[in-house]
Amino acid sequence: MARHVLLALFSALLLATAITTSEAFSRTVKAPYQAHKPKKLTHLHFYFHDIVSGAKPTTAIVAVGPATNTSASAFGMVVVIDDPLTVGPEITSEEVGRAQGMYASADQKSFGLFVAFNLMFTKGEFAGSTASLYGRNPVMSKVREMPIIAGTGAFRFGRGYAQARTFTFNTTSGNAVVEYNVYIWH
Repeated sequence: MARHVLLALFSALLLATAITTSEAFSRTVKAPYQAHKPKKLTHLHFYFHDIVSGAKPTTAIVAVGPATNTSASAFGMVVVIDDPLTVGPEITSEEVGRAQGMYASADQKSFGLFVAFNLMFTKGEFAGSTASLYGRNPVMSKVREMPIIAGTGAFRFGRGYAQARTFTFNTTSGNAVVEYNVYIWH
């Protein structure tokens, strides 16, 4: 009996210690990076190749909604991408990275995409760094602007915007080349 009391007392003491040493869900701290303020603005210019047909597509439709096939805007279609980013508009030009993530047709009336992907750079001074693009892409607009909301590597704490312009779109194959101008404070 005394052993059970002792065990209960020890458990209560251990629990009390654990409770008093736990940390709050969040706390405000001084910036660990010397009050990080963006030091420079980087402009990136590249071409995004969305290849939906052929022997090696860079996109995969992973979901469709009940009305996707009858919708004028393909509403409800979700696509995962691993698209090459190149220096020039030709697919044979130097690859400098990949756009990896997804887009979804999220507009019932016009062709507007919700996009969420990482621009992953593989060459040059930004090799190994990423920039996260997240927002609405009204595809039929001449110029589309989307936010850059984060980054890694050289673009840690990055923020900015991307402007996209359709360079070519093949109505038969569905393949597209999109010119991107990206501006990132980091």
